[in-house]
Amino acid sequence: MASQPSSVEMPRISASYRIETPLDPERAALAMAGEQSSGTFLKLAGETDALRERHAARVDAVTALTACDTPSLPGCLSGDTYQQADVTLSWPLENIGASLSNLMATILGNLTELRELSGFRLTDIALPDAFIKAMPGPQFSVSGTRHLAGVDRGPLVGTIIKPSVGLSPEETAALVKQLVEAGIDFIKDDELIADPPYSPLAERVPAVMRVIEEHAQRTGRKPMYAFNITGDLDEMRQRHDLVRDHGGTCVMASVNWIGMGSLTALRRHAQLPIHGHRNGWGLFYRHPQLGIDYRAYQTLLRLAGADHLHVNGLGSKFAEADASVIDSARACLTPLLEAPDRDDCAMPVFSSAQTIHQVPATFAALKSTDLIYTCGGGIMGHPDGVASGCRGIRAAWDATSRGISLEEYAKQEPDLAVALRAFSRPFSG
Repeated sequence: MASQPSSVEMPRISASYRIETPLDPERAALAMAGEQSSGTFLKLAGETDALRERHAARVDAVTALTACDTPSLPGCLSGDTYQQADVTLSWPLENIGASLSNLMATILGNLTELRELSGFRLTDIALPDAFIKAMPGPQFSVSGTRHLAGVDRGPLVGTIIKPSVGLSPEETAALVKQLVEAGIDFIKDDELIADPPYSPLAERVPAVMRVIEEHAQRTGRKPMYAFNITGDLDEMRQRHDLVRDHGGTCVMASVNWIGMGSLTALRRHAQLPIHGHRNGWGLFYRHPQLGIDYRAYQTLLRLAGADHLHVNGLGSKFAEADASVIDSARACLTPLLEAPDRDDCAMPVFSSAQTIHQVPATFAALKSTDLIYTCGGGIMGHPDGVASGCRGIRAAWDATSRGISLEEYAKQEPDLAVALRAFSRPFSG
């Protein structure tokens, strides 16, 4: 039986794009809508008026911007000029159902390959409440992470196991012992180590957790460790259970490489927070005319169930501009669905060459301490040792949240004073 048009407006999914095209932008937008719903390169008998009415993508907005003489990307149709435009398309929710993978096939899919486009970037998505409620979403979010880490206020001061590779389980545990005794809140595996032969998780997890549990027994405080369990879905479930059974409180996955479906399935299995590492993110954002803006990207990952998401850091060693970093963090802390009994934010994770120097600017821009502030060299490179490095970072955040300059606060905090002299001010981009 053919689909019948309905007089009741069905819930719709909306996606916004920045495109570049040799065509009139309205015509390019229509090509996009047809490609990603009922249309194809020629009219088919099955594409009835009733089917189009119910299932076709709709062009909701087209705003022409600037034009250029040469295309930003190869392989497009030729033209005299190439017009940039902001385009918004929408689809009925029933085209997709409650599936993140199929949502991505719809809002991205073949659009990245259309010859009508010489530039294409997904900038944002807007989803109906029904879709958001059907997704697992973050299980622990900010409040659950704070509870497990025993940090009621201020940022979670964190670090990364360095060197990134090469340490045995015993060497890793020895470093963890130094860090927890120094007062660290959060430690994570590097993305480059998961379950290698020289440091298998079956040995690394118990070695590390013995140290953390012994520390918790003595002090009543249990720092959070994010073990990298990246692998296929069966491996990740097994590795998650290994961490859980040894008293661990966090697992980490390289979200770009496990895929949206596996992240969703891991979240449905998980009893621990999922630390989402975005390594490979440069593939999505570095070309201004191709890729995905973080605002859309983080929405997808939060719907799949990530509790923490990396956002880079101010003045970092990477290419991302500071304004983009802060916009990413703000997006993570913006609820997907406003409801009194729902906490679906993701804790932004600042990292990459972070020291005491970026603290004031980070707080001033974000206006929140709901974050994980991870420093490798910024803690372990402190001239007076790891404990002093940790105290210096904590003092920087304490001063900043009180509205006191680092220089003034350093008069009463010697670890901060040494850090101010030891670490050069970062590049600001």
